Amino acid sequence: MSTHRYVVALTGGVASGKSAVEARFRALDIQAYDADVAARAVVEPGSEGLAAIAATFGNGALDAQGQLDRAAMRRRIFDDPGARKTLEGILHPLIRRWLHDAVAADTGPYCIVSIPLLVENREHYAWVDRVLVVDTPVATQIERLTRRDGIDEALAIRMIRNQSTREQRLAIADDVIVNDGDEADLDHAVQAQHARYLKLAKLR
Repeated sequence: MSTHRYVVALTGGVASGKSAVEARFRALDIQAYDADVAARAVVEPGSEGLAAIAATFGNGALDAQGQLDRAAMRRRIFDDPGARKTLEGILHPLIRRWLHDAVAADTGPYCIVSIPLLVENREHYAWVDRVLVVDTPVATQIERLTRRDGIDEALAIRMIRNQSTREQRLAIADDVIVNDGDEADLDHAVQAQHARYLKLAKLR
């Protein structure tokens, strides 16, 4: 799979501020294609993804409207690593194809692909040119999660531990934006990366 577009993969831990960074690139007229959006798109009613899930997990995977019953599927995969692997085996290739097609159709100078689980799936995204990591101290992540999701600290820590570590993310980073609180700093950091990516895309 190759794309001629200059592609920057954006990643970061839960509550690191990926969405805030994505929004700032969008404000600069740079498209950001999000794996979370792709994950919903590939299981729309009538999609090959939804058909495959129903065929594999039975009609209990669908709600009364024939849509994916997310709560039911979450319960099924929560305690069953085998079911989780099966579901990921259906969804991940479809998500990757959706993102790749979106990038291939993009007409901007460069574009962003937002992939929360990039560390875990790096080999599948060999077609991205650079990796931008939004980095946040773990203490800040915990504070944001407890405030944003109304959860306790123990659950916040569990959510963070469920993902790759901060060190693993930084190890694959070409560029890093530290997001530890100041909105103006975040604006400047995104502007600086934007200028760099415009240059790199031109050199391409």
